[in-house]
Amino acid sequence: MTTTTLPAIVLGIDTPIGLTVVRDLGMHGVPVYGIGRTPTALGMHSRFLRRGLVRPASADALIDQIVALGKELGEACLFAISESDIVLLNRYRDRLGGFKCLFADAPRLASVLDKAETYRVAEQVGIRGPRTATISTLQEAERLRTELRFPVVLKWANPHEAWKLLTPIGVTPEKTYYCQTPDELMQCLRRFEPAGTYPLIQEYVAGNGLGQFVLMKDGQAHYTFQHYRVHEWPPEGGSSSLCESVPSHLHRDLMDKSIALLRALRWEGVAMVEYRYDPASGDTALMEINGRFWGSLPLAYHAGAHFPYLYYRLFGLGLPVDAPAYRAGVRCRYMVPETKRLARVLFAAHKIPDRSLAFKRVPELLSYLADFVRPRSRYFVLDRNDPQPFLRDMQQILGKVFSRRQGKPVAKPLLQKEGAKR
Repeated sequence: MTTTTLPAIVLGIDTPIGLTVVRDLGMHGVPVYGIGRTPTALGMHSRFLRRGLVRPASADALIDQIVALGKELGEACLFAISESDIVLLNRYRDRLGGFKCLFADAPRLASVLDKAETYRVAEQVGIRGPRTATISTLQEAERLRTELRFPVVLKWANPHEAWKLLTPIGVTPEKTYYCQTPDELMQCLRRFEPAGTYPLIQEYVAGNGLGQFVLMKDGQAHYTFQHYRVHEWPPEGGSSSLCESVPSHLHRDLMDKSIALLRALRWEGVAMVEYRYDPASGDTALMEINGRFWGSLPLAYHAGAHFPYLYYRLFGLGLPVDAPAYRAGVRCRYMVPETKRLARVLFAAHKIPDRSLAFKRVPELLSYLADFVRPRSRYFVLDRNDPQPFLRDMQQILGKVFSRRQGKPVAKPLLQKEGAKR
């Protein structure tokens, strides 16, 4: 490892993703400064954090905070975790000239947020997506009733734009909607009519999630990783609650196409190309591209695929990637959603909107318990080399449960003095 270092600022240390970025950079000797929404943010408690700051309420104050920290540190790398924060920072990019910005610029992020554009470019490089229809009126949807194969899944082409249009009419857009029949489809779409915007309509694709992760620079893939989503929350499809690293020799042709897709999009930095994979048939279908650090980043970290540090090394220091192969067969669990999934499967399977899914209760319970003793089981938050985030998180969870049972309001934590070490 080179002795040359720059400090790194991580905006968004509230989640396991941000916590993992802090851990990954810190374990490689990078001085890490984190910004979280509260003093109880997961990353605030990591031993790898040099200093934690509480995020101000307004966007202007946040930018002032980041600029001031940059003046204190000198040249530094700036990471952002969530898409909304990347969009925000790109609006103020002219004020961030003193930083090496390790997140997508506005045009590149827009190219992957627009699913219709993603599918169009994917088709050009030979990647199949689900059959997708776009509508601008309910009358168009009526005409599709007899053409579509049900069930169908509804997704927003650009979730951020949907949020802007729907929240003023009191509708909070969900990531996906499942419709089993034409009548269910029309009923779901009518709620969006006042806003004049509608989600994409996709035919259902069977299988599990397959994520392929790439670090791109100058049109070349400098590191790759892939995993299966063994379990998701919610069970019908969402984010990983249990995932497993996949050997690099599997799905090699598909990985080449993923790289070609990112190259066609002129992508720079990290990205996850997400597919639906049917083990029975071997078929895959493109779902989306996440142009940021992904939810299952803790798995990559535990498997030895150190994307945050490799990103820092390649784009921050201008040094080549020199990294060993990752370990296949590592499983990683996000315990709160994984436990919620188990409860849904055991006690409320009727609430799962994807009616094609069937679960056997006893095997599901035994598998959940067995993962506690599997040698290659790891966790999104728990890390024996950095235990405090897990212990503080458990303290918060148990405190909330106790307060609810006692009928007491959950007390808000006192604000941490900015700059205090957790």
